[in-house]
Amino acid sequence: MMISVLFVVLCLTALISLSLGRYPVSVGDILRVMGLMVSDQPVTDEHQYLILKNILIDIRLPRITAAILIGAALSVSGAVFQSMFMNPLVSPGLLGVLAGASFGASVGMIVARSWFVVQLGAFSFGLIAVLAALAISSISRRDQLLMLILGGIISGALFTSLLSVVKYMADPYEQLPAIIYWLMGGLSAIDSVTVLAVCGPVLIGILSLLLLSGYLNVLSMGDEEARSLGVNVRFLRLLFIFLATIISSLTVVMGGVIGWVGLLIPHIARMLVGPDNRILLPASALIGAAYLLIADDIARLLFSIEIPIGILTSLVGIPFFALVVRNARKG
Repeated sequence: MMISVLFVVLCLTALISLSLGRYPVSVGDILRVMGLMVSDQPVTDEHQYLILKNILIDIRLPRITAAILIGAALSVSGAVFQSMFMNPLVSPGLLGVLAGASFGASVGMIVARSWFVVQLGAFSFGLIAVLAALAISSISRRDQLLMLILGGIISGALFTSLLSVVKYMADPYEQLPAIIYWLMGGLSAIDSVTVLAVCGPVLIGILSLLLLSGYLNVLSMGDEEARSLGVNVRFLRLLFIFLATIISSLTVVMGGVIGWVGLLIPHIARMLVGPDNRILLPASALIGAAYLLIADDIARLLFSIEIPIGILTSLVGIPFFALVVRNARKG
């Protein structure tokens, strides 16, 4: 029941977001344009129809789709990491994926002016950072969970340091402002080509995690209990890390570094639907998608110039997270 309600809320939020912008479009016009696109009815006002189609389909729809994908992916990966590591303070950046992706994108901005190179660098180094964390964790076989967390901290610190080196070497008039602006997170540069290229892997990753959520319940009981139930703990843990890392890296490809979503939203979802990951993961996806849609609407409409959405999610996330923790303690 709750999942159905959240799905309806997400659809309504997306519809309202389509109508908002410097050129307001009524919900009736949105439904009329969509109806004309899927039917053979004749268009009475061709000029007006083309303007609305350009605004809705070519400009706003890719951005709204990207916000939904990023919010859902970060929230699901955050919920997976929190359940798997049995730690409520874990976020998708735990294993260094966001630090690695930031470094890769910054290197792409230095060595090439191609947006594709920047996105490829973000994705590649996000994966490399997680592989480095896994390699560090394999040094010792004692307490694998603790070693994974330590490996992630070391990997994240390494790529954060390398990012500082790249910033120091960047041209202070062109490259450095571009790097800093991109690291703040934003959807102003998103286009339909990027969304179409990324949406498939992101959806497959999210769907796979939802289908495997029952195993996540077993892993959250602890390694010994999971093994006693016949679960291959090491394989499943690597699979969850791989899928959550893929979708987290792809969010950086689409919108830069957008923090606090993967940490905050799973807590809100847990307060609404409880700790069962079979319900928690889809609830986190729907709440995270709606949350980032609303945040993006505010970021692009609050002032005459657009605010980087990463700044907004941080400003909202910090006090909101403190409130969530306070209510959780009362509960």
